Amino acid sequence: MPKRKSLTSSGTRARRATPAGGGPADVVGLNREISARYPTLSKRLRQIAEFALKHPNEIAIESIAVIAQHAGVQPSALIRFAKAFGFEGFSDLQRIFQQRLRESRPSYSERIAAMREELHGQSDRGPLAILTRFAEANIAALQHLCEETKAGDLDRAVQILRKAETIHLVAQRRSFPLAAYLYYALSKIGRRANLIDAIGGMDQEQRLLMEPRDALVAITYADYTPRVVETVAFAAQRKVPVVGITDQPLSPLTAQCDVVFYVEDAAVHDFRSLGASMCLAQSLVVALGATG
Repeated sequence: MPKRKSLTSSGTRARRATPAGGGPADVVGLNREISARYPTLSKRLRQIAEFALKHPNEIAIESIAVIAQHAGVQPSALIRFAKAFGFEGFSDLQRIFQQRLRESRPSYSERIAAMREELHGQSDRGPLAILTRFAEANIAALQHLCEETKAGDLDRAVQILRKAETIHLVAQRRSFPLAAYLYYALSKIGRRANLIDAIGGMDQEQRLLMEPRDALVAITYADYTPRVVETVAFAAQRKVPVVGITDQPLSPLTAQCDVVFYVEDAAVHDFRSLGASMCLAQSLVVALGATG
């Protein structure tokens, strides 16, 4: 059985009208439904789900014909997708995306696009210009992190870590510096930590150290390192609470984490920063240290 998950999203309001047909009342609820049912969806419905998660504003403002063309499906497939999630038709599904758009501030991607447009005319392409681009992109990413992260998710994550006898950490490739930092920072506040670094191919042996009285912090981004995903599945089987840091609701971490944070780090010319992810990691450690 998948463990309980807590999704981190913004734009929620206390009162909403329920759409015709009994579908989710808002985009947050739809994302939750998509994440839960994604493994059972057909290939075409998965394709639409992925498009909707990546391009919510396009779903809100474009016609069904344009959306179908951009998603690479037939309009009838969009109608089937809407009905599969309890809506009477596609227009009812589209309505909750329009509501989200009316309530939301400019998205992270929109801020980055505006920054690129502002910098496009600049002739200086030297190191300082590159630094400026990264700094501006990270500022936008940090603002997005603050807006999207729920206080309840942070409280729950810190509670899990506080109760843990040992905090296990797993990340690979680009996200590995985050796990290494957490290992260092946790030791500085007197907490026992185990870095599952897979040195010598011994990640399976390192996983065996996890017990239900412990906790696991797992970090991975697309293309989702198999070793990290396998470690999370192993932890779930052993009833070890898991705090996940990843990039989107369709991440394989979502279904098996007790709390999951979705972080959209800054990227400039396809070089992705870790600024927002590191900020989240530091915040968790400092909050843990401050509350004992």
